[in-house]
Amino acid sequence: MTHPITQKTMSRRAWAELALLSLIWGGSFLSIRIALDTIGPLTVVAHRVGWATLILWTYVVIRRFAVPRDLRFVGACLGMGLLNNVIPFSLMAWGQLHIETGLTSILNASTAVFGVLAAAVFFSDETLTRNRLIGVCLGFAGAATAIGPAALLDVDLRSLGQLAILGGTLSYALGGVWARKWLSGVRPEVAAAGMLAGASVVMLPVAMLVEGPIRFDLPVATWGAIGYYAVAATAFAYLLYYRVLAMAGSGNLMLVTLLIAPVAILLGAAVLGEQLPPRAFAGFALLGTGLWVLNTSGRRASAAT
Repeated sequence: MTHPITQKTMSRRAWAELALLSLIWGGSFLSIRIALDTIGPLTVVAHRVGWATLILWTYVVIRRFAVPRDLRFVGACLGMGLLNNVIPFSLMAWGQLHIETGLTSILNASTAVFGVLAAAVFFSDETLTRNRLIGVCLGFAGAATAIGPAALLDVDLRSLGQLAILGGTLSYALGGVWARKWLSGVRPEVAAAGMLAGASVVMLPVAMLVEGPIRFDLPVATWGAIGYYAVAATAFAYLLYYRVLAMAGSGNLMLVTLLIAPVAILLGAAVLGEQLPPRAFAGFALLGTGLWVLNTSGRRASAAT
């Protein structure tokens, strides 16, 4: 979920937990790619949201958090589950069948860029200042550079895979808009549990309809991958995400998207033998510069209020 840009001074603990979150999410790309060797992309997502739903709702019940019981909350969770889980998780899992995990993580960094642009479109208090516009333009230039001109001219599975990843980041950004409009005031852990439940209600039947019954007779490596991306990189990571958000602010939390990519690139190279073209690193540098501009513009806006 994305949030309006706010800036706070980072403590050592905030930096440590930010780094931990980056490591966890950086490893998720590798674990998803391992699972894709055995099961289809929709089934990958069904396992991800299904198990994470059980874990987060158990946490909510144990902590005795108040849960809204009206239809508005149910509808908000369904919409959020679609925009923040079903659509982006599915597009990115399918995209990873055709491009490297490291490149997926680089393109994933454009989430923050789309988030700033979507907030400016839908909310009057999120104006697209000159610095933010520069950051957005640099971010888009970075994504275009990482993809390469051939992908923009040729229609093949690799280019479609890259565009699918970008489609997922756009959906994440729209999910941030949805969360602010319909889930503000709801405790973050409850909103995350409700979102995943809404995603599971949609994802489980869709996966079974398209790819067949959910299989449980899977290799140990596949179950290990599922366990990692469902338990560590989804359920636990959401809880950690909101801890870091409270400590560091959404502006500093943008750094996660930059720190994730090097982790995913190194794991992809070490485990899968992936080699990215130079344009991918050039694109990442442009994206990183764009995010730095957005981050500093958020700091100035925070100081001015």
